[in-house]
Amino acid sequence: MSVALLIDFGSTYTKLRVLDCDAGTVIANAQGPSTVERDVNVGLDTALSRLATSGRSLPPFTYRLASSSAAGGLRMATVGLVRELTAEAARQAALGAGAKLVGSFAYRLTASDCAKIVELAPDIVLLCGGTDGGNDSVILHNAGVLAASSLACPFVVAGNREAADEAMALLADAGKPATLTDNVMPALDRLDIEPARAAIRSIFMHRIVHAKGIDKAAARFDAVLMPTPAAVLEGARLLADGTPTVPGLGPLIVIDPGGATTDVHSIGDGEPTEAAVIRQGLPEPYAKRTVEGDLGMRINAASIAAAIGPEKLAADAGMSLARAQAHVDRLSADTAFLPATESEIRCDRALARAAIRIAMLRHAGRRETVYTAQGPVQVQHGKDLADAALIIGTGGVLVNAADPASLLGAAFADDADPQSLRPRRARLAVDREYLLYAVGLLAQVDADAALRLGTNNLHELDCGVLA
Repeated sequence: MSVALLIDFGSTYTKLRVLDCDAGTVIANAQGPSTVERDVNVGLDTALSRLATSGRSLPPFTYRLASSSAAGGLRMATVGLVRELTAEAARQAALGAGAKLVGSFAYRLTASDCAKIVELAPDIVLLCGGTDGGNDSVILHNAGVLAASSLACPFVVAGNREAADEAMALLADAGKPATLTDNVMPALDRLDIEPARAAIRSIFMHRIVHAKGIDKAAARFDAVLMPTPAAVLEGARLLADGTPTVPGLGPLIVIDPGGATTDVHSIGDGEPTEAAVIRQGLPEPYAKRTVEGDLGMRINAASIAAAIGPEKLAADAGMSLARAQAHVDRLSADTAFLPATESEIRCDRALARAAIRIAMLRHAGRRETVYTAQGPVQVQHGKDLADAALIIGTGGVLVNAADPASLLGAAFADDADPQSLRPRRARLAVDREYLLYAVGLLAQVDADAALRLGTNNLHELDCGVLA
């Protein structure tokens, strides 16, 4: 039997999954409190001891792989040329690599911009700007400003190839660790963010793991391959695309409403699904991740209520406005609070529906009518997800819901907003065992086994197709 131990060093819990790679099944799972602030081995030992007392005799592990989102994840700042172009390309590269984007800057950095970046204390700075053969002065100016700063974190340079070597030299002469990779936007109509994503993940493996103290347990697993959000994105990509020998499930979306953020991942080209529609703006990443930092169901419960409207939230929860507001206030004051009464559960579900709906609205593209000399034209901004085949929900609120389909259904398009390019027909499923990170990790060493694991453990919901 080929057996894998998959570890996720999270901010709160260290989670373990033991997998039968041949069968694509979960043999055992356990978790312990994460202890990265003192010694990561303590939490790992707790989780392993719970595995040992689970009543199963475990064979030797063929693979021992880990991901991490501990200590707040991988903090990244991006610096680009034009906010709508290279700065946006840098943002997509950062999010797709599993980073927590703490700041995004454009144009020539000022002294106050640089001071703000230093204050943000990023783990990595992604520096880009200019298409290949285009503007080279801004990236060189910004490299000089950053070189003169007190920042000691690694840099990734992914801008105009004609200026990249000089930018690298400016950073190197100042003793700044820097990695050179391909331009994230080599031409105005083309993104190339995968090389930058790979560079960010490599830095994570070799430097950030040490900074978070996870290397103290390095002898106990083979590798920390990537940040946990990147592992989830890679798991979603594998489920959608399949392997050379096994077909995937087709274009899909993963939604994770969490306590601090609501994350959305989509796999698919996102091109217009109607022939008469013209795409405008930057092309969308095939594998796209967005993180909505104001839609956390605990830390940002009040902002969810404000975004959807307190009256609508109360109506969805079936309670008075005063009681709904009281519940939101309690969540804001006590982020560890777990709903117990029927009304608290209803309000929590209403918050989840609101977070899912708003996050999908932001992630998906939109159409608009533009009037030209030749007449009206339909223009698409962002990613068309109308034909997504599957929506997968993950995270505690969906896993523990009595009727998760009623929550995930908030991701669908509605007649009140016909220009939104959210899904219109799709199957719904739940990742009940929180395995997408494990699928993404295992895919790095055994893609076929990872695909079996993912498809075997998705729980499809009965009412998954909506007109």
